[in-house]
Amino acid sequence: MAAGISFDQIGSRQIDTGRIMLNVREAGSGPLMLFFHGITANSAVFMPMMAQLSHRFTTIAVDQRGHGRSDKPDSGYGADDFAGDIAALIRSLDRGPAILIGHSLGSRNAVTAAAHYPELVRSVVAIDFTPYIETEVLDALEARVNAGSQLFDDLPAIQTYLANRYPNIPPDAIRIRAETGYERSEGGLRPLASPAAMAQIVTGLRADLTTAYRAVERPVLIIRGGNSKLVSAEALAKTSQLRPDLPVVVVPGADHYVNETSPSITLKAITNFIDA
Repeated sequence: MAAGISFDQIGSRQIDTGRIMLNVREAGSGPLMLFFHGITANSAVFMPMMAQLSHRFTTIAVDQRGHGRSDKPDSGYGADDFAGDIAALIRSLDRGPAILIGHSLGSRNAVTAAAHYPELVRSVVAIDFTPYIETEVLDALEARVNAGSQLFDDLPAIQTYLANRYPNIPPDAIRIRAETGYERSEGGLRPLASPAAMAQIVTGLRADLTTAYRAVERPVLIIRGGNSKLVSAEALAKTSQLRPDLPVVVVPGADHYVNETSPSITLKAITNFIDA
């Protein structure tokens, strides 16, 4: 694989899609590849992967609505709303069809977009989010998300908090989250992600995803962390029963944050899938 670019070569801009203003990070040239982060995160978590893929693709990572420096409307945080944003972005870029890489929330949104707008999507990589996630797992996720909107004194305090919250994410990835996910506010540093939006999003993650999985006709690769606490082995098995034609990669030792905890294995799975 070609050597990656530096993070300094990844640019940032805002794109008016006609329905919402989205902040993106972008690099490279070639076919369009879009990245969509998980809940409370932002586009920067995909910079290491972008750096390795930009020699082959135009890589664009998106701050999804309610997150990062994108618009944060008062409402509109269901799967269909995010899928509409993805379609509007691809049309605005006029570069489709696109490869969609999504983690968690971004995985749900990418699959939904592929089901609703197949003409705009080439393929999907769905990282650690499937239908059939157990109610108690979503209850625990909701509690964590709603507890995450805190005020911090400084960057080291944020890094300490994130390291405790995500014990398996490497220090370099924790630093990216800390340096890009917060802004100066009165009294300290607060998350860029809107608390009101996060509450709506985490509730919306309980909505039925089986319809989208049944409908999607574009190639979809499912990646699960072998130690994921969000997607159980049982949930993955039921998803494979629903769509036995979709390939699955389970990354041994990785937790829910597969692309951050095991970036090289994730990258190899993605490139193998695309090249196939």
